[in-house]
Amino acid sequence: MTQPPCPPNAMPPAAPLDMDAQDFTHAPARRAEAPAGNRRWRLAVFGPACVGTLALMLGIYGWLSSGGMTGLEWALLMMIGLTFVWVTLSVSTVGVAISALLARQAAETRSPAAITPMDVALLVPIYNEVPWDVFGNAAAMLDDLAARKGPHSYSLFILSDTRNETIAAQERQAFERLRATAPKQIPIYYRRRTANTDKKVGNLVNWITGWGAAYEGMLVLDADSLMTGRAIERLASELANDPEAGLIQSFPMLIGANTLFARVQQFSNIAYGWLLAEGLALWSRNEGNYWGHNAIIRTRAFAQSAGLPHLRGRKGRSDLILSHDFVEAGLLRRAGWRVRFLPRVTGSFEETPGTLIDYVLRDRRWCRGNLQHLRLLRTAGLHPVSRFHLLHGAVSYLLSPAWFVLLVVWALLGKDAETNVIRYFNEANPLFPDWPPAMSHIDSAVFLVIMYAMLLAPKLAGAAIIAATPTATRSFGGRRPFLISVLTEIALSIAYAPVLMIQQTKAVLRATFTRSEPWAPQQRSAQSYPITTLIKFHWIETLLGLLLLAGLLAGLISLWLVPIVFSLVAAVPLSALSALDVSRLGLKGLRMDSPNSLREPAIVRRARTARSKMKNQILAAEQIAAE
Repeated sequence: MTQPPCPPNAMPPAAPLDMDAQDFTHAPARRAEAPAGNRRWRLAVFGPACVGTLALMLGIYGWLSSGGMTGLEWALLMMIGLTFVWVTLSVSTVGVAISALLARQAAETRSPAAITPMDVALLVPIYNEVPWDVFGNAAAMLDDLAARKGPHSYSLFILSDTRNETIAAQERQAFERLRATAPKQIPIYYRRRTANTDKKVGNLVNWITGWGAAYEGMLVLDADSLMTGRAIERLASELANDPEAGLIQSFPMLIGANTLFARVQQFSNIAYGWLLAEGLALWSRNEGNYWGHNAIIRTRAFAQSAGLPHLRGRKGRSDLILSHDFVEAGLLRRAGWRVRFLPRVTGSFEETPGTLIDYVLRDRRWCRGNLQHLRLLRTAGLHPVSRFHLLHGAVSYLLSPAWFVLLVVWALLGKDAETNVIRYFNEANPLFPDWPPAMSHIDSAVFLVIMYAMLLAPKLAGAAIIAATPTATRSFGGRRPFLISVLTEIALSIAYAPVLMIQQTKAVLRATFTRSEPWAPQQRSAQSYPITTLIKFHWIETLLGLLLLAGLLAGLISLWLVPIVFSLVAAVPLSALSALDVSRLGLKGLRMDSPNSLREPAIVRRARTARSKMKNQILAAEQIAAE
């Protein structure tokens, strides 16, 4: 039976739950301490990273110190150490994962015979999203979840912060259609706030303080999230049977990638990302992290310990914490709750930006939020691993300007002692300070080979494991297509890396010197941008590339920088190429196929069908109303 049309807000009876902002200057009283993470795995990750970085710095010190060390040389040495240590951490994380796989030791899971039923709210915060995509995904998830007939009870909440009235009207239509066709055992609710105070953070707080007391767990989803019923059931059961757990994060796999740039991300996520995820789960254990979606949270634990205050910004202004997820995970652990990461929960998916420009626009918002984490490192009572997660989130963006500085210095010094740029201009200008110790060709090659080897090691390790496993190789279309895909992905990643380095450097500068970042929903359908937009967006990279090219032609710059020069000069065509639909190319390897593209998961097919059907219904209704 079709239910009657819904009002603008259709919510259950109120069930308020107090949620106060936490004091970052004083640690709260802790509950019973959850067991600490495995220190052996942490030593295995951080020990080799520190030793490897120290060894490299000693080697470079030997090259530089032949003529005595200047202050600039010391700065260069420190910069190399600060960048290289993060590369070695990724390598040692992969090493830990491989060691655990060989020892047949997986990341911690719980599979009790008896499962305690619990009430779980599925929360989908949205802001000006495409309604049929959001509600179509929800329809697929609810049908799949209902078919499992598990022990837990679920309710779906679409929490709208949409400002566009046309989209809001479409949301209400989509809600009515979903409510009329969804499984009757799963209640569906919709609420649109009159003002989107504090953005997503405020949206979730509004739900918790209004209705949170009725639900033991809340599974937070993004607008593009998609999870199988099995994955949702698994997370709910893990939370129900681990009374010490405050949050359990799944490992979302990328889906829906058809463009060149999206396929690079999707292939990398599936072919290599699993190995990093295994290592991270092993050494983080109870001090895991939160990525803001596809995770289940104990509602009362979150309300009691993860409320976020505003930060005091420049000139006394009040700043909202933007990358709230890392902080909330740290606050949960600070209060004594376990924060776990389960990378082997299959059936957790999300989408990815389709073009380079769309990726950069999203990255700018994340950069601003992650750099805020530096201001939170002194939060009282945080676990050291939680502080590391905050630091790592910020450093992931600060590394780009650091690499840029190294690139500039390398361009100045990387040729040889007689023709490097500083020596060249020193001869023309006797007032310029002399810096005789330049690296030889052999030393330069050794340094760059080490750096590239460490950067590629996680990818090569993941690829080698898959290539050596016939079953895994078949899921990628066969060994030959898989190996071609690996080479294609690595070549494209190397080509796009310098462009992303410049764009992230710009993002850091924007976050440092501007007050806010324009916010818009993620562009989830790839589109080609006009040439004028591409030139305007990438003119800085192009100019830097031309300057480096001039130095290269003049013999002032090392030939080892040719790949970087090429990438920067070709930034505009590379950006245009990123929107190319490669899903139908004839040569399999160039498509960078993965299990999710070759054998699309059933939940993805079901969601695509539901989205198309709902879109047609809403647009048809609008056309009839217009006539």
